Amino acid sequence: MKITFHGAARTVTGSKHIVRLKNGKAILLDCGMFQGMGKETLPLNQHFGFDPTELTYVVISHAHIDHIGLLPKLVAEGYQGPIYLTDATEDLAKVMLVDSARIQEADVMHINKQRAKEHREPVKPLYTEEDAQNVFPLFVTVPYNQPTQIDEDVELLYTDTGHILGSAAVNLKIREDGRERRITFSGDVGRYRDVLLRSPQNFPQADYIILESTYGDRLHESVKPMVDDLLDYITHTCLEKKGKLIIPAFSVGRTQELLYALNRLELEHRLPPLKYYVDSPLSIKATNIIKSHPECFNAAVQKLLRQDDDVFDFKGLEFVESAEESIALNESNQPCVIISASGMAEAGRVKHHILHSIEHPRNTILIVGYCEPESLGGRLSAGAQEVSIFGKRFPVNAEVGVIKSMSAHGDYEDMFQWLSCQDAREVQKLFLVHGDYDVQQHFRDKLVKKGFLDIEIPYQHQQIGLG
Repeated sequence: MKITFHGAARTVTGSKHIVRLKNGKAILLDCGMFQGMGKETLPLNQHFGFDPTELTYVVISHAHIDHIGLLPKLVAEGYQGPIYLTDATEDLAKVMLVDSARIQEADVMHINKQRAKEHREPVKPLYTEEDAQNVFPLFVTVPYNQPTQIDEDVELLYTDTGHILGSAAVNLKIREDGRERRITFSGDVGRYRDVLLRSPQNFPQADYIILESTYGDRLHESVKPMVDDLLDYITHTCLEKKGKLIIPAFSVGRTQELLYALNRLELEHRLPPLKYYVDSPLSIKATNIIKSHPECFNAAVQKLLRQDDDVFDFKGLEFVESAEESIALNESNQPCVIISASGMAEAGRVKHHILHSIEHPRNTILIVGYCEPESLGGRLSAGAQEVSIFGKRFPVNAEVGVIKSMSAHGDYEDMFQWLSCQDAREVQKLFLVHGDYDVQQHFRDKLVKKGFLDIEIPYQHQQIGLG
């Protein structure tokens, strides 16, 4: 048996790992898109490094685009087997993939207009909306905590990781040469005491663990002050400076956390009387899906739901769907809060909001999640004095703020707690993925002290045999 790491290897996005059995079966864990890596992004997404027709199964951990974003391309290039995922992940994936396809097609249309002026050949999108729709008939949902025999050699068990709605660790039992090997792929591990979701669950003892490491070198600030930090930015920007507070936020997870925090401020009679816009059709659809899965909420949210039937709604909130309404927000000088995708500010409407706000000191751009260093959000949070947006340079005169406590990824203490159900002596090898290489090296040192002695940090397309 071998594992090959085709994405999120010494980088954070593009999650793709293949478990290959001697009998020829091949199981792909996630099929994610690379994001926010500058000029490297497109070439990385154009070539899988493997033949999709050779795969037997695909198993998905959760619905973020860096974990599912290349499924339409995979199917378009010949994969026709089952795609396993949780119920909530299926609901989210359907809207996420269609939205991603529309972005691909819109971006290519814009690029080809410029190429036509230069008498250059047009380019094609990574995939189309039709390609995305072709993925959905292959979906096979599997409940949490229910061992499912995929075939005579492979059993799948999903355990909740509390990262986003529907997120799960993939626990495989694989029989080969008369032996059973237990492989766990973490997907992305959430935080204990999350604002909205249940805490990550314990998982069965594993022989091999593929573990994310996004925040393997740091501890998050306490979640509790996040509401107060958000209120401070609203007060400072909208009331004192009379400007706009622009918040790039992932459509799934982060947007709902922000809405929940603003709802809490209203319940506490502390929410300033302003307009609060969610400008992302995808975020609107995702919020409605999340509302339809209250079983995934933690006990505190469940309790609040008994007195407030919509914990994501409050006075002053408006959802913006049409492009015309979005453009009108840019033309208005009224103080307001605009929450818009994408979270790294690499695509979508938030990029236009930043473009129209970045030169004015009265405005604030607030980063509330992880951003790849080469992404627009990453450059802003690193203190860039000038940035390029749609090929044009802009001075960064707007204030740039960061709330670090809102990450949906666990820090290294959360990771240790998640691993605490394991006997480290039985874990034959632990692979670190989904993290920057320098972070992974620090995390490896910490894991060794916890008793995990054989730890590997695979590089892109590296194949490793399992004993």
